[in-house]
Amino acid sequence: MTEQEFRDKAHQDGYAEPNLVDWEANLVNEEHTHDFSARIFVLSGELKVVCADRTSVCQAGDNDALAAGTPHAEYAGPEGVKFLAARKAG
Repeated sequence: MTEQEFRDKAHQDGYAEPNLVDWEANLVNEEHTHDFSARIFVLSGELKVVCADRTSVCQAGDNDALAAGTPHAEYAGPEGVKFLAARKAG
């Protein structure tokens, strides 16, 4: 999937315009939930998303999605990570 395909699909599925997120190397975002559904598209670096039932490791060109209310933790790779994050209510 390309960045433009990600943006187009997110828009078609009712997600808001994606925001650019830039995390430093080895950043840890402890377990939490969102009150919105989220989709990400990694531009550079690596992002690991850990849920109770799965772990995703995303690198440049990869995408992932989480439903609202899903407990998860996020870990930036050793070189940090830049990704697009799109949100949709509930």
